[in-house]
Amino acid sequence: MRRILFSVVFLSSYCFSQETDSLDLNQSKKMDSVKIQNKKEIKTKDIDDVVITGTIKPMSKSKSPVAVEIYSQKFFQKNPTPNVFEAIAMVNGVKPQLNCSVCNTGDIHINGLEGPYTMILIDGMPIVSSLSTVYGLSGIPNSLIDRIEVVKGPASSLYGSEAMGGVINIITKNALTAPKLSVDLMTTSWAENNFDLSTKFNFGKNVASILSLNYFNFNEKIDQNNDNFTDAALQNRISVFNKWNFQRKENRLASFALRYLYEDRFGGEMQWNKFYRGSNEVYGESIYTNRVEAFGVYQWPMKESVITQFSYNFHNQNSFYGSNPFTATQKVAFAQTYWDKKLGNHDLILGATFKKTFYDDNTPGTSSSDGLLNEPMKSPIFGAFIQDQWEINEKHTLLLGYRFDYDKIHHSVHSPRFAWKFSPNPYHTLRLNFGTGFRVVNLFTEDHAALTGSREVVIKSNLKPERSVNGNLNYMWKIPVGGRMMNLDASAFYTYFSNKIVGDFDSEPDKIIYDNLQGYGVSRGLSLNLDYNFSFPLSVNFGVTYLDVYQKFDGENEKVQQLHAPKWSGTYSLTYKFPSNLTIDFTGQFYGPMRLPVLPNDYRPEYSPFYSLANIQVSKSFKSGFEVYCGIKNLFNFTPNDPLMRPFDPFDKNVNDPINNPNHYTFDTTYGYAPMQRIRGFFGVKYNLQ
Repeated sequence: MRRILFSVVFLSSYCFSQETDSLDLNQSKKMDSVKIQNKKEIKTKDIDDVVITGTIKPMSKSKSPVAVEIYSQKFFQKNPTPNVFEAIAMVNGVKPQLNCSVCNTGDIHINGLEGPYTMILIDGMPIVSSLSTVYGLSGIPNSLIDRIEVVKGPASSLYGSEAMGGVINIITKNALTAPKLSVDLMTTSWAENNFDLSTKFNFGKNVASILSLNYFNFNEKIDQNNDNFTDAALQNRISVFNKWNFQRKENRLASFALRYLYEDRFGGEMQWNKFYRGSNEVYGESIYTNRVEAFGVYQWPMKESVITQFSYNFHNQNSFYGSNPFTATQKVAFAQTYWDKKLGNHDLILGATFKKTFYDDNTPGTSSSDGLLNEPMKSPIFGAFIQDQWEINEKHTLLLGYRFDYDKIHHSVHSPRFAWKFSPNPYHTLRLNFGTGFRVVNLFTEDHAALTGSREVVIKSNLKPERSVNGNLNYMWKIPVGGRMMNLDASAFYTYFSNKIVGDFDSEPDKIIYDNLQGYGVSRGLSLNLDYNFSFPLSVNFGVTYLDVYQKFDGENEKVQQLHAPKWSGTYSLTYKFPSNLTIDFTGQFYGPMRLPVLPNDYRPEYSPFYSLANIQVSKSFKSGFEVYCGIKNLFNFTPNDPLMRPFDPFDKNVNDPINNPNHYTFDTTYGYAPMQRIRGFFGVKYNLQ
């Protein structure tokens, strides 16, 4: 592996670049001839993909009144990773946040909003929510991905209360068009081993099934910062996925998929083994996860376009955080039927939904008010929505949407939506989106800090549902440069929260106090993406996001900045292709200072430094279908300092020592803001048989 690493360093000195066609290869491509002001004609590829996430129905990206970003599996392969959680960092404005420096679980932030405000869909179904928001994201392998669609901003009128900050829709491969055989083997100098195997079976001309297996194993205890804790969590994970696609008359939709996930994850002291699981002798965070998912879609055989979508997931977790047990079971059933009707210039969608959630754990979150009985949450939610997309003319499109949900606890919930697209010519497009959000919090499933470390969790009052008002303004400009198109995509966004639920880490150092915010919260900012393909085989993509995320308390003038929300962040990606099918990719992310949870008189800084996580890859493809790739991750060798407080006393046995601990510091895992893995090499081999 060392030889591989040195060879990659040598090859990387040639050139770097990124291919910016983060688009589905199966979508239509149009060659247009456009005129610039000096009357010269240039030819450009105007790739107009079909998107579904913004409006629930397939439509061309250029006509969608909702701004949707599309990223293909090929885009994420520029920096190969074993799961979606790590891969999504390549998207500007989307940040995978590690919530624990010990077990390395996390969630996904969009435009500075915490993970629970992001809805994760698989094939349009709300598969990832609540318990799996924190504990299931790393179990989605990249091998399932056909493409990912990202909507930043309000989407509650279509997808319900959890889509307050945005939607990430993971669209899986179509068995009818998938390769007959696909194999991907990758390892790193840290002995992180990932294996993907996918094969397709045809049953006649109209039925196909894809069977996919992902296995990830990392079993090396590494402690390069010498704090006696593992720098990266050990993981043993297997995911099995089976999907069936059916070719029907008039291209009616029909598919069904099943997935099973098992993961054994551990992070903790270097001398820990399973004998110490749950003990107070050697600290370890051990998490066993079993998960089953089923989802599908069926278009009814009738003249009208009536489509039913359905999903079910079962999630069981058995875990210990030190000596603190956390066991939980969640079952979610979801069904949705909608009618899609074209009436002149209007595209009308009318639908109804039903969602039934069962959730039980061993925390006070599912106990009776007197604390004597266990009361699992059983919450059926009925919903109905209507959406009208009105193409007024070639320049103007208006979308109006409304959703009504009802449950026995919160009763009626109203979620209106508005979107407007103005495109005076093929070069300029302006989109304005507005909507409201509503969210019911499952505290112990969504906030990892409530379970780890030694802080006492205090719920100050009966938590009320959160509400928000969201707005997003998006501008896209295609600029003719040197006979090609430069694409500029800029957005301004604003979200106002009432009843926001926040964890107070500051008032009392040994507690986390949860309560509805007596005031309001705001998330606002700007983002910019720029990509360009040069006339020679170099393509560049650069994105930057500015965030101002804060809470303001009643009667106080001072703004309190949100934890783990950097003011500045961005992505960069360059790709250079040599004639001999040799490609070099240079990718990365950068983050500005972010506020961190410090204790009174803390010796650690309150704000993190500016840092960048860069990666380089060299790949070579062959006509036989093989591809070999290798590279370096974390090229600048950045890791945070002091991610753990008092790692030598994780059970706080000597926390009251007035001489050695006069400030009464306690063991704490919440300070970490970046991965602890230092520079490392990787090597992999792929094979595809069409």
